[in-house]
Amino acid sequence: MAQANLEVSTRSATGKGAARSLRRSGKVPGVIYGHGRAPEAVTMDTAALNKMLTGISAGTTIIDVAIDGRAPVRALIREIQRDSVKPASILHLDLYEVRADEAITVSIPVHLVGVPDGVRNFGGVLDHALREIELEVLPGEIPDTIELDVTALGIGHSLFVRDLSVARGTVLNDPDTAICSVVAPRAEEAAPVEEVVSTEPELIRKAKAEDEDEDETKA
Repeated sequence: MAQANLEVSTRSATGKGAARSLRRSGKVPGVIYGHGRAPEAVTMDTAALNKMLTGISAGTTIIDVAIDGRAPVRALIREIQRDSVKPASILHLDLYEVRADEAITVSIPVHLVGVPDGVRNFGGVLDHALREIELEVLPGEIPDTIELDVTALGIGHSLFVRDLSVARGTVLNDPDTAICSVVAPRAEEAAPVEEVVSTEPELIRKAKAEDEDEDETKA
């Protein structure tokens, strides 16, 4: 389980205008909620937030959040709203308070390990269909990733959710959902054969009857 620290301050001003003013002053507006607490509007330093987010998995890292300098509460990042034009610019942050003895639902990345036999020896292509699973787990036992060994996977074969080995927590996905498959290489399409069209004029003998009449006259 990864952990990080973040200092935030409560704020009374809300709305789009107040949020824009905060961002202009180098702050990011946010909210913290969960565990029966009413949503509380907060703000945090933009540079400190960006530094914290560097090198962590935002969806699975427990954040020790100190609100107005008080003893920190533990939270998960539930949503990061970014500017559609400038994705590096964070517009808003949602934090969800958690308790050590209460299970929560998180999305965990699935990391494929190894090179499949069907790819290595037969030129197949690995298709990674399901990249995250839903896991119900205690906050202190959240894994960064779940690994799946694909080394023995041959062409036409798949691995499913039921093939995952999860040490702690309950996987919520359908066990029969395919995570990855090795498919046969796509055959090269044959070049289209061009139809040869004659450009010579077609001869139509409309004068056959006239020729026959001329022959009879001569006879």
